[in-house]
Amino acid sequence: METVSTNKAHGGVQGVYRHGSKETGTDMTFSVFVPPHEAGAKLPVVWYLSGLTCTHANVTEKGEYRRICAELGLIFVAPDTSPRGEGVPDDAAGAYDFGLGAGFYVDATEQPFARNYRMWSYVTEELPTLVAAEFPADMDRQSIMGHSMGGHGALTIGLTFPQRYKAVSAFSPIVAPTQVPWGEKALPGYLGDDKSAWRKHDAVALIEDGARVDALLVDQGTADNFLEGQLKPELLDKACQDAGIALTLNMREGYDHSYYFISSFMEDQLRWHKARLG
Repeated sequence: METVSTNKAHGGVQGVYRHGSKETGTDMTFSVFVPPHEAGAKLPVVWYLSGLTCTHANVTEKGEYRRICAELGLIFVAPDTSPRGEGVPDDAAGAYDFGLGAGFYVDATEQPFARNYRMWSYVTEELPTLVAAEFPADMDRQSIMGHSMGGHGALTIGLTFPQRYKAVSAFSPIVAPTQVPWGEKALPGYLGDDKSAWRKHDAVALIEDGARVDALLVDQGTADNFLEGQLKPELLDKACQDAGIALTLNMREGYDHSYYFISSFMEDQLRWHKARLG
């Protein structure tokens, strides 16, 4: 693991790191904030998955999480959203919603993406192993959150591993990618035409198929221009009601899809996580 940069912040250390990934076959960059702590202490870990077009840098620079993570004693980890580098396949037309920056947190099975686009295994297996080895992380106390495409990733991963992640939340998530244009483009592109393979990467479908967590938290801006066409939080609301999952769906009046919105409610979500992480 190579240290790209470190900066002191709120008594802790904000670092950016790079390593060679076996899963993606590329170098991967991620950021970690470690709050101030006593020597030998092990701290709970919050994973943050970013959205379309983003890297680790968006939330690191705009998320405004460090003060509250320092207060609560939370390690905050932000991976990239896709593999990158020379030879990594991209969308032929260079579209923003498929290819580089748009890995959708799946392990691709379709060529030419299958070799590099293994973000599911990278986020759930490889990077946690590295974080556990290199940082004072208590891997028995993990939680996960994300924004937009990353909200989709956080929900699907949290629903798939309910014993691992003690809290699951999202900002403006794509809750049902099998039913909206972003997912209808990305899922067949990465996973092929068998729609049964798509369901484990769709939060609503996972709940319909029996996945359960005790509670979910979602913050959604009412002025989000993707709300009706791509996000459809009402579908998650209905699925959770049918399944008996306690969903807190906060419709935030006048907020959009940007980091101005995310940073406004980051503290609320992190306090919700801390209460469940212990």
